[in-house]
Amino acid sequence: MKHFDIPPVWLLACAFVAWFLAKILPIYTIDISRWVTGILVGGGLYVVLWSAVWFWKRKTTIEPRHTPKTLIVEGPFRLNRNPIYTGFTAILLGLALWLGAVTALFPVLAFPWIISRRFIRNEEESLRTEFGDEAQEYFAKTRRW
Repeated sequence: MKHFDIPPVWLLACAFVAWFLAKILPIYTIDISRWVTGILVGGGLYVVLWSAVWFWKRKTTIEPRHTPKTLIVEGPFRLNRNPIYTGFTAILLGLALWLGAVTALFPVLAFPWIISRRFIRNEEESLRTEFGDEAQEYFAKTRRW
């Protein structure tokens, strides 16, 4: 089951919960422009793909539990240590706003917490182990989210 414990599966699970809550418990509805939701989803997809290209360029693994071969500090990683997770969060927020129910926002709030505990902490420890002071310096000057 460990191969199902990956960030895209958590993204899909949170999206399903958002949809379910919007349909079953739409406590309060909100009306957000489709442009806004489209920008969030499209922007999130762009950031995810831009980040994935950097993994390919630097020839290192994109999978969270594998040992990285290089520390990526260019591209979107110069602004944020976890741009893929940030992109996933933007996608999820866009979907929740498109669904139009405040209850759909609950999984959006839970997603960063889940990802931080399931993946980011271990990834940062792995980077510290592999790259030492270089990783620590990167962490000090680049925000997590």
